[in-house]
Amino acid sequence: MTAQGTSSDSDDVLRILRPDGTIEPGRAPGLTVAEVVELYRAMVRTRMLDERLVMLQRQGRIGFHIGSLGEEATVLGTAWVMRPQDFIFPCYREFGAALLRGMTLQSYLDNMFGNGRDLAKGRQMPDHITARGARFGSVSSPIGTQITHAVGYAWSCKLQRQDVVTLVWFGDGATSSSEFHNGMNFAGVYQVPALLVCRNNGWAISVPTGGQTASESIAEKGRAYGVRSVRCDGNDLFAVVAAGREAVARASRGEGPTFLEALTYRMSGHSTSDDPNAYRLDDELEPWKKRDPIARVRAWLVGQGAWDDGLDAELEGSFDVEVKAAIASAEEAARPELSTLFDDVYAQLPAHLREQRDQLLRGPRPAGDH
Repeated sequence: MTAQGTSSDSDDVLRILRPDGTIEPGRAPGLTVAEVVELYRAMVRTRMLDERLVMLQRQGRIGFHIGSLGEEATVLGTAWVMRPQDFIFPCYREFGAALLRGMTLQSYLDNMFGNGRDLAKGRQMPDHITARGARFGSVSSPIGTQITHAVGYAWSCKLQRQDVVTLVWFGDGATSSSEFHNGMNFAGVYQVPALLVCRNNGWAISVPTGGQTASESIAEKGRAYGVRSVRCDGNDLFAVVAAGREAVARASRGEGPTFLEALTYRMSGHSTSDDPNAYRLDDELEPWKKRDPIARVRAWLVGQGAWDDGLDAELEGSFDVEVKAAIASAEEAARPELSTLFDDVYAQLPAHLREQRDQLLRGPRPAGDH
């Protein structure tokens, strides 16, 4: 069984940047060359980091990674249109957006190794990050829970008359969850200032889109709840930015939420724990490789005289130095203190948990480890 429902060739799909790097007739990029360079660099760094983390997991140095290979335009394009005051509720593939918003590479890698500097104190799986300073919420594994978080936060901001728009990402599989329906209905009824983005990447882990919904499109699910719903080529950075900018502007003006179905493709497995060869045909990747979001942006920049092989080499070299130093620091950092297991449970730790903590800290330890 193959993935269905992810064709970006339909007439109702917004497209601006063609796979060969040229622009659709009558369309303008809506971005300056400098802005495209910034986004291109972020996309390339995200992919290089993806590849490095897969290597680290295969070497047994980290336990897990869930990447965004092939989905960089959808993730970074929607994150880029959000304003400093806006708040993001991630799924689990959007580490590139957290870095774009200001999370440091070191902080991200501290989470991947679960060391004592990890903001989650080593209590979460790798890639389950949070970055309050970047207004980037905590990643949570249960499917779709971030949707109700995002629309609830947006409603709170609306009630307080704050000019804040929330962004939430989720996969096509999440649109079959109760959280999607609860969140979408709430967003429609209360017309909250939110941008809800479905990364329709063809697969809900090993279940193809056509195997978990009979809807002609994912976007029509939003329309059923009275939410403005649009579709775009999720591998077209310019289309993603155009659709996202319009959605944020509408929400800021009090015109309610937008549901964006971004048609993209998951080029790797669901995670490093998944083998896509068990359910995906080899030749299914070929047409999507020709739609690579990074390659088409690079082709446009080359056409503008703003990028070349030398700049690629410079970017790769500088990233290699930076990421190696951050990995080394993360590996050398001390593990979280055992006492942190009891932090953040209660404002004031009750007596029974204090007793358990004290017993734990007095207990025997295996040599060289906790």
